[in-house]
Amino acid sequence: MSSLPARTGRYRQRYKDNLRLVSGCIPYRLGKNFTGCYNNPEKKLLVLMISSPDRDDLVFPKGGWENDETIDEAARREALEEAGVRGILSENPLGVWEFRSKSRQNSSSLEGGCRGYMFALNVTEELDSWAEQASHDRKWLTTEEAFKFCRYDWMRDALRSFLKTLSEERSLKMAGESKETPVIRPVADAGEVRQMSSPGYFGKPSGVQHLENSCCNCVVQG
Repeated sequence: MSSLPARTGRYRQRYKDNLRLVSGCIPYRLGKNFTGCYNNPEKKLLVLMISSPDRDDLVFPKGGWENDETIDEAARREALEEAGVRGILSENPLGVWEFRSKSRQNSSSLEGGCRGYMFALNVTEELDSWAEQASHDRKWLTTEEAFKFCRYDWMRDALRSFLKTLSEERSLKMAGESKETPVIRPVADAGEVRQMSSPGYFGKPSGVQHLENSCCNCVVQG
């Protein structure tokens, strides 16, 4: 299934404080056996980056935030147009970064300034073809590889923020699961049940296994 044609031009582009507003995301996926406890999470966590013509380094999908869409709609659109992926976008941005557009990286001019809002996108669908496929190849990488291939320093900062956010979310989730774990009591045999029901029985209490004490506290490292 193909996506809609990519938007072109900047007549709808949003600006603030003379900065072009940009929205983008770090697409990611977790392996089926991702636990964060018993396996190395870095082997299961992958992020998606895209290439540009005549460049060896990589970037995350991003582009101009336009005046007929919300900031999260812009991030989803850019992921679809540039990388051909859909997914679940984080409710809040990973952060806000100010940088210069690629055409103005080496210029001392005040023009070309951008303010970028980056989100995390949990990928649920990859299209076989997408609007900007001719300009962008997509590559799934470990986070270690992604740090090496990032074109800009601000993208490395965004990746660190992504890893920190993901780690905190998993820690909170595991803490919640630990609190909700039911107490498991061993089943007494029939003789013990009869004995416990007898008047004046003061036998030793049955053992209790506290599963919440055995759960490890795990984080994802970048």
